[in-house]
Amino acid sequence: MFFALQLDRGNINQALSDNMLKDLGLTTNDYNNGMTIFYCNFLFAELPPQMISKKLGSDRWIPVQMVSWSVVASMQAFLNGKTFFFITRFLLGLIEGGFIPDVILYLSYYYKSSELPRRLSFFWVAYQSTNILSAFLAYGILRLRRHNGLPGWAWLFALEGMLTGLLGILAWFYLPASPYTTASWFRGKNGWFSKEEEKIIANRIIRDDPSKGDMHNRQGLGLHQLWEYLADWHMWPMYILGLTWTVPNTPPTAYLPLNLKALGFGTFETNLLTIPAYVLFILQLLF
Repeated sequence: MFFALQLDRGNINQALSDNMLKDLGLTTNDYNNGMTIFYCNFLFAELPPQMISKKLGSDRWIPVQMVSWSVVASMQAFLNGKTFFFITRFLLGLIEGGFIPDVILYLSYYYKSSELPRRLSFFWVAYQSTNILSAFLAYGILRLRRHNGLPGWAWLFALEGMLTGLLGILAWFYLPASPYTTASWFRGKNGWFSKEEEKIIANRIIRDDPSKGDMHNRQGLGLHQLWEYLADWHMWPMYILGLTWTVPNTPPTAYLPLNLKALGFGTFETNLLTIPAYVLFILQLLF
């Protein structure tokens, strides 16, 4: 699922290598403004979808988000100017923003606090692995330029958006509401765990965090509870870290394709030259 997020969130970098800005009559300032719109909405959307997810359940809300942004991502194939570009950036940021917190919440139903960091490291490995795989995908898809009169970047947005939509539909049937409700026609009538294993899972999670004993995964949060969490100053360092940790990484990632093109590399070489940085990131994350 994180593969699907990063595929549609990051493929604009590959699109830039195929002269997307020139085709649309956009300047680098227009691109800057579009990315600012995306990230502002991505940040704003971190919290409200969490409120919805707590009410509807992560197992339902996560697939809905995936299918929703896949539609917008695919529609980028029909970009025709600055206004449409800004609208799609706005919608993608708004829809994708709540995905990562939702997935972390969902994982907390299965793992203890001491077990989550390793699982989250796998989560971020998937993030960077997607950047590597998407570079290879772009290497092939962008060769469709001028096929049926469409630029290569249009094929890239359309095909990768449809792939995300398919993964979102599969996630709807695959994700159980909790470790205790895994039986279904899609996952198997006997589910993933035996009754004894379900009891073990419940006990170990509650012993790790007793506050989860009365937690219901389809119970919404009230504004009073939300304010209590925001007012807990012990969490403020984490909030600050969350807001700043990608600052050194984001600008090089966003502008690397443009810089490589400016240095004289072609479309396909540009995509392949982005891979080494992601490999180094994965190695540092794992070791």
